[in-house]
Amino acid sequence: MNETTGTPPGLADVASDGDLLPIGKPQPLSKGGLSWILHQGSRDAYVVLITIYIFAPYFSRVLVGDPVKGQAAVADIATAYGALTAVTAPILGASIERYGPRKPFLIGILAIMIPLLLMLWFAQPNGGPSVALIGLALIVLGVTYNWGDVLHNSLLSRAAERGQEPLLSGLGYAMANGLSVSLLIFMMWGFVLPGAVHWPGVPAAPLFGLPTANHEPARLSGPLAGAVMLLGAIPFLLWTRDASRTGRTMIQSLGDGVKLLLDIFGNLKGHKDVATFLAARMFYCDGMTALLIFGGLLAAGLMKWGELEMLAYGISLSIFGVLGGLIAPWLDKTLGPRRAVQVEILGCLAVLAGTLGMGRDKILYFWPYDAAAHGPVWNGPLFRTLPELIYLGLGLLIAVFVTAQYASSRTLLVRLAPPDRIAAFFGLFSLSGTATVWLGSLLVALATKIFHSQVGGFLPIAGLLFLGVVGLFFVKGGERQA
Repeated sequence: MNETTGTPPGLADVASDGDLLPIGKPQPLSKGGLSWILHQGSRDAYVVLITIYIFAPYFSRVLVGDPVKGQAAVADIATAYGALTAVTAPILGASIERYGPRKPFLIGILAIMIPLLLMLWFAQPNGGPSVALIGLALIVLGVTYNWGDVLHNSLLSRAAERGQEPLLSGLGYAMANGLSVSLLIFMMWGFVLPGAVHWPGVPAAPLFGLPTANHEPARLSGPLAGAVMLLGAIPFLLWTRDASRTGRTMIQSLGDGVKLLLDIFGNLKGHKDVATFLAARMFYCDGMTALLIFGGLLAAGLMKWGELEMLAYGISLSIFGVLGGLIAPWLDKTLGPRRAVQVEILGCLAVLAGTLGMGRDKILYFWPYDAAAHGPVWNGPLFRTLPELIYLGLGLLIAVFVTAQYASSRTLLVRLAPPDRIAAFFGLFSLSGTATVWLGSLLVALATKIFHSQVGGFLPIAGLLFLGVVGLFFVKGGERQA
């Protein structure tokens, strides 16, 4: 392992900028690696169902009752769990490296998240838990999910065979989007379309006798995400290789972890490129995360989409997210993960600029559109106007770039970080993705309130993406492999 570049075991050291890294013959994916990928997919279903497409727009539009105030409320929730994660995730990553096994803590995270996800079924406008209580549950879910992300990511190098880190990283996100597509299609087929359309193969009534008058499909997203998370964790707990016990107690590990964290911060001069990368990621990952958190809210607010449209929107974006997870390893190999991340951010920034110029009555800022004058583009039950179809197309491109960026960024850290501190650096990786997410969410909340506009609330996101892509120009390493 090159101490400066953090080349994974089995790879030759990275030389100067532009040099290639020889690797050995590709190895087949192991059962542990496949289980790691499945666990990624089953965990991230929570993100798609709860924080992006289904529950968060329902929380904003129905429980809060106003899309602008709802976007501000969701931003406040993200600010809270982002700040808590920023404080705790680096300590967790550094401590768990000294303790050893991750799986017992992942079991504890499941024990917290699954009951809270089940509770979301009762989140209804009349007679359910208060908006404040649901908001508190979403904060706890956000923090524990991010803790699980640190633990799961820290096992990437143990789950992968030599040189497979980019492949597993990309396939993990592809699995996440593929599984999310399946869940969204199931919800649309089983609970939203019945009674609304009379298509072959669609049930005449919602499954299990569930009505849709009280937003049952949106509320069902919580228990469904919990069930999938639990089932996907079983193979991972059985077959993915865990770290060995070090003999230290958890109290000792906490003390050692804090010392290790202070040592890492104190010696970042010795890991200049990792430090620069993590600093740049603080900005662009915050922008990407904000796009995920608020993208569904923007679509529901600007385009006035309900549960049927949001399900279809989520399905479409998740399918193209699979493409992003598959493209990322190719970009990593062709350009190197550092340049791949830059391309992915710039693509996302360009498409976002177009998205903010859309509405039901306008196209790309300058072209007004009168649906009554033009008539529907097609006679289907949704996405019947040209602005809706263009907005959908822009969303598909964002899904590709966002997913690819997450995969390439994780690969870049594995390339740069020293192997004996990989979990600690993944704690910092989580910090770089969440230390400013509270600030980003706060800026979105403030901008939304100042401009009284959802579009105005997205302007800070564009600024964060731009700062991140500029910062990556100062990172050396993460070049392409031969």
